Amino acid sequence: MANIERLDQKKKNNRARLLTKERGRSAMIGTQLSDKTGQSHIIELVGVNKSFGDTRVMRDITFYIRSNEFLTLLGPSGCGKTTTLRVLGGFEQPDSGSVTFEGRDLLAIQPHERELNTVFQRYALFPHLDVAENVAFGLRIKKLPQNEIDNRVSQMLSLVKLEGYEARSIDQLSGGQMQRVAIARALVNLPKVLLLDEPLGALDLKMRKEMQIELKQMQRELGITFVYVTHDQEEALTMSDSVIVMNEGAIQQIGRPIDIYNEPRNAFVADFIGESNIVSGLMPEDFRVLIGGKWFPSVDRRKEDEKVDVVIRPEDIDLVEPSEDLLNGIVTTTTFKGVHYEMIVEACDLEWLIHSTDHKAEGSEVGLSFGPDDVHIMDKSDFSPGRGRSRQDSERSEGDVINPESGKETDNE
Repeated sequence: MANIERLDQKKKNNRARLLTKERGRSAMIGTQLSDKTGQSHIIELVGVNKSFGDTRVMRDITFYIRSNEFLTLLGPSGCGKTTTLRVLGGFEQPDSGSVTFEGRDLLAIQPHERELNTVFQRYALFPHLDVAENVAFGLRIKKLPQNEIDNRVSQMLSLVKLEGYEARSIDQLSGGQMQRVAIARALVNLPKVLLLDEPLGALDLKMRKEMQIELKQMQRELGITFVYVTHDQEEALTMSDSVIVMNEGAIQQIGRPIDIYNEPRNAFVADFIGESNIVSGLMPEDFRVLIGGKWFPSVDRRKEDEKVDVVIRPEDIDLVEPSEDLLNGIVTTTTFKGVHYEMIVEACDLEWLIHSTDHKAEGSEVGLSFGPDDVHIMDKSDFSPGRGRSRQDSERSEGDVINPESGKETDNE
């Protein structure tokens, strides 16, 4: 009898905890995150957290997705981007926070009832079905009329450029063709949002570049929202309207590709997006920064702390004759890269990476020339040179993980 009473009390406690959690989530639903563009949001995440055991993989994740945009979650392995996608798809349930879809509580909707479809990296095609039947699978589950199934399958295969492949066996397709079938199968159900989890990862370089262009064309033609997960910076910059850079479960920066490349929020973003020269500097006043013992003009105002990080992209540095006004050094390495030369210059006890179409021989004495627009100033962070670690160094204790203000920022612009 006592055991039965304890079991009943345990059930009551579980229901109470669930009700409290639902009330907390409901209180956050219905208020749209601020967006200075005024565009409607199809999805919003507010304060979403998720842990697997002692490992936190989503840390207070807050952002929105505009209707009909191509948004990319970008970051290294283990940063939380795929878990975020799985929460949207219904494959994972967050520990806390709210997720809304067109103002409705997405977490209360069963995965198969959500107007989102997923394209996986491994395709997940049925080997015993031909191309047409793979694409038609979801429609047959819905028991749609045969003529409607035929029409939709034909439209989707035309969209992904696989007309005439209807009767082809899956094992007769190339990797790129299988990925197209997977995309057609996801789109044939007419979802409002397509989730793509590193779908090009298994393709060769040439095919990946071709598919990048095709995916963007599909998204524009269909006019639906794409949420794309990748660790490839080029993919993110090429296809996206908006990019969310993540690391260790936290959002580092949100913005347009051009803004994230030209105006990185911290040293991690600067290092992960493209290649960068990140050095320490002093900025005691507006529009001037001290680098390597010399003053250089900048278009930025001083930060709260005069100790700053300075980012200069390799393509923004010209190698010229040495001068007292410049940082001077020696070319130690020159490598031909096809469209440019990649050179390493040792100057001010630092190695500077330079991309230029002008060749400089190893051992040449050069000056590093750059303009005010080429100098980007950032606040110091845990990722600053000498403080934290580079993107290749993936270990840091939970107490050291930053949760930047951009992680709570609600304006994607």
